[in-house]
Amino acid sequence: MTVEDNTTTEQKPKATFETVELDEPIARGKTTIREIQVRKPKSGALRGVALTDILQMDVSALTKVLPRITEPALTEADIRGLDPADLVQLGGTVAGFLLPKKMLEGNE
Repeated sequence: MTVEDNTTTEQKPKATFETVELDEPIARGKTTIREIQVRKPKSGALRGVALTDILQMDVSALTKVLPRITEPALTEADIRGLDPADLVQLGGTVAGFLLPKKMLEGNE
């Protein structure tokens, strides 16, 4: 077991974001949302859902998780009204965040 001690207070880990451009923008009052930033979730944002459901892009699981990790924060109503292609893009982004680095290295 390897334990690293990174006690420098100046170097805090930065959140990982990915921007998803929507095919069908979301209209929210006078505002039109054309892109969503998705933040790599911490374990707490995944509470109440099975990781396998997220990896399989289960709509119910995504409906629970996406409001916790998107900017602007999507509502459940926003997610239910998404174009299916946009939901697939967002779900694929979230699923990609859950893959170990070793698995991603082979695809680059």
